[in-house]
Amino acid sequence: MIALSLAEIAAVVGGQTHDIPDPSVQVTGPVVRDSREVRQGSLFVAFVGERADGHDYAQAVVQAGAVAVLASRPVGVPAIVVEDVQTALGALARHVVRRLGATLVALTGSAGKTSTKDLIAQVLQRKAPTVFTPGSLNNEIGLPLTALSATEETRFLVLEMGARGIGHIRYLTDLTPPRVGLVLNVGTAHIGEFGGREQIAQAKGELVEALPEDGAAILNADDPLVRAMASRTKAKVVLFGESAEADVRAENVRLTDSGQPAFRLHTPSGASDVTMRLYGEHHVSNALAAAAVAHELGMSVAEIATALSEAGSLSRWRMEVTERPDGVTIVNDAYNANPESMRAALRALAAMGKGRRTWAVLGKMAELGDEALAEHDAVGRLAVRLNVSKLVAVGGIEASWLQLGAYNEGSWGEESVHVSDAQAAVDLLRSELRPGDVVLVKASRSVGLESVAQALVEAGAEGGVDAR
Repeated sequence: MIALSLAEIAAVVGGQTHDIPDPSVQVTGPVVRDSREVRQGSLFVAFVGERADGHDYAQAVVQAGAVAVLASRPVGVPAIVVEDVQTALGALARHVVRRLGATLVALTGSAGKTSTKDLIAQVLQRKAPTVFTPGSLNNEIGLPLTALSATEETRFLVLEMGARGIGHIRYLTDLTPPRVGLVLNVGTAHIGEFGGREQIAQAKGELVEALPEDGAAILNADDPLVRAMASRTKAKVVLFGESAEADVRAENVRLTDSGQPAFRLHTPSGASDVTMRLYGEHHVSNALAAAAVAHELGMSVAEIATALSEAGSLSRWRMEVTERPDGVTIVNDAYNANPESMRAALRALAAMGKGRRTWAVLGKMAELGDEALAEHDAVGRLAVRLNVSKLVAVGGIEASWLQLGAYNEGSWGEESVHVSDAQAAVDLLRSELRPGDVVLVKASRSVGLESVAQALVEAGAEGGVDAR
């Protein structure tokens, strides 16, 4: 964080200082909420959670180097006490962002946010120091913590914004007002909470409404609900996509033999070829979005194409590919799932598995409300249509819907199986996998299927596969 004294911080957040001998002492380290992340000069933010109360760690974090604690009650060590810790954290982030000379880039969408954010960050880092959201910490706590990690040297601040209801993104843009706003897509993620895609579009569009007149709204030309957001902003509109009308578009899109996308990138200032290290055709749209942002911020098409071709995956369990010594390929995409990302992952599996046996180990997609049965059934059917060799549906009723969809799609569905939990899936796969197989593992985060992928990777290292 930019250096601020405890007295300055107290004034910004409207707090009272307690047990602070010298209010001029500065916070020079990171602002953190996890006691394990405390460094010399840190400010520790004490949240009260379901399992732990941050106030209980006050003594330990000060001993570990924290300058003070942002707390809702006195804790016997240097503290700034406020009525509401989350509100105070947001106020501090807003203050710091206004003092920065950085350009703020914010993005949202139903699918692909984290992968696209990682691409944008890797491209912009070629131009100037860039700070970006770690993982998918995109809510009212993670976003201000990311903003506070910026320093005087930061020139680009890339912030992922999530929403679970109307007004959520508006709140986040008030804390960190962006100059460039990107909307990727409007899908069915969290549709059970929103009530419909139109409501999701209403929420996502709050991002472009927050942009200034001299800002830029980067919108997906291939998604009608996103493209319609052009009428909701006073900023310049830049379209990306495969549409001929897109300002930044892809031509000659194809997949390499290993399932990695390649295409010709076109921008208003020229064209260049891109071959990505990531897996799956869905990354083309993500790459175009990143290219549109970078082009708007002054990068040349050659610089952008090179950066996209060299970019890797920065966040865990998102199309994370491991090649085992026995030739089995594990694709760990188990961080989260919704219908759009599930379809994209299955298509990537089909592309990667040409001439090989493919396995789709799938689990529940959460928060789909009344659409849950139809969406799980559709994913099971798609696996059949893509000629995935084996479907392993893991878990409860939603998994049974996946398996039923596959079965009803055709005779191939007899190759599908429903197992009760992750361990049952591991046991099945360890006995059935052959050298050369490709295995996709994907479900909503709450299912925890990353344990399946990890177990399979470890089994390969131990030589625990039948070579039949």
